[in-house]
Amino acid sequence: MNELPNPEELVSVQPAPPGPPSHDPYAALRYRDYLFYAGGSLFAAIGSNMQAVAVGWELYDRTGQAMALGWVGLVQALPVMLFALPAGQLADRFDRRRLLMLGLVLTALCSAGLAHLSYTTGPISMMYGLLFLNALARAVMWPASSALMPQLVPRDVFSNAVTWKSTSFQIASVGGPALGGFLIAVFTKAGVVYAVTAGLTLVNLGAVALLKHRAARRAPEAMSIASVLAGAGFVWRTKVVLAAITLDMIGVLLGGATALLPIYAKDILAVGPSGLGWLRAAPAIGAFVMALALAHRPPFRRAGPMFLAAVTGFGLVTIGFGFSKWFWFSMLMLGLAGAFDSISVVVRHSLVQLSTPDEMRGRVSAVNTVFISCSNELGEFESGFVAAWFGPVVSVVSGGIGTVLMVVLAAKIWPQIRQLRSLVGD
Repeated sequence: MNELPNPEELVSVQPAPPGPPSHDPYAALRYRDYLFYAGGSLFAAIGSNMQAVAVGWELYDRTGQAMALGWVGLVQALPVMLFALPAGQLADRFDRRRLLMLGLVLTALCSAGLAHLSYTTGPISMMYGLLFLNALARAVMWPASSALMPQLVPRDVFSNAVTWKSTSFQIASVGGPALGGFLIAVFTKAGVVYAVTAGLTLVNLGAVALLKHRAARRAPEAMSIASVLAGAGFVWRTKVVLAAITLDMIGVLLGGATALLPIYAKDILAVGPSGLGWLRAAPAIGAFVMALALAHRPPFRRAGPMFLAAVTGFGLVTIGFGFSKWFWFSMLMLGLAGAFDSISVVVRHSLVQLSTPDEMRGRVSAVNTVFISCSNELGEFESGFVAAWFGPVVSVVSGGIGTVLMVVLAAKIWPQIRQLRSLVGD
């Protein structure tokens, strides 16, 4: 069996040479396949955000029960936690483009099924079943999609590619829910949203089908439990990657205030449902502005310190939001939280992909997917649990303080993250 390279040698921790070349902010967009990949992903992400709004609206409208919304999170979290790691192994052994296309076909069929159930007022249990299948398809797609992107652009352009991908995600996060709500208001049925989502997913499928086939290095070992877990072993050995993934997970787990925004909108800021909409949009707006700024600057030459500063900033503005009783200050804090999160996403995603051998990218991406998915779902649970016992302000502020303390602890445990300089390497 071929020996894997020393993981710590795959990421440069030395300063880049002086005198950086001129930076092209649109470098990634000049590559045909990346343009198809990112453009298709934008359409699919808009549809996914539209569908999330429609599912929540329809389930609560039909049942009148808050727990109906809780089950949505559970049925979509379970497939990711159960199947993401095996899906990472598939992404390292088979054609990633075809795996991505297979997942897109299944998600389009699930959206079409939801449209049918909506128009016919079908059983809610079947809606949950389709949401489970949709999440299963995403569990298969995510490792393949993440591992595919480094094959579409040169190494020195990858951070720029991540930045534009993050930008498109923020556009979808703002525009998708707004468009979904508009369509429901006009047609008075969520079914039209599911149908549009299916169509947008098919647009992404067509874009992926147009990508040129690229042979990737395949995992040499046979499929086994040990092989499936090899991605987790690689992350554990590569301390700089472990630090980045762990800190990002802790930031979302402790510092996320999104789950409590309805309480802030109604009881603390007294801005009602329209104000809640703006509060939910604020992080995405901040992330979008920051992503555009990052696209127009060269790659970070002190990526590690910048990452630590961004997670610290995220924790501090979360504390500021927690104490705020003024709507516009709360908007500012949430916008800054999104901006800091955008920086950490670019550094983490670039680091994970560029430090991983191509034949392991699927499995390492799967580990990253599990970390982030679990932190999102468990973060909502943690925020609600603490708020139920001690109130929303204590929940949000304590989470921000915990995030800042974890940055200090992580910097001491993993000094490699402090030493990380250029993500591109020599």
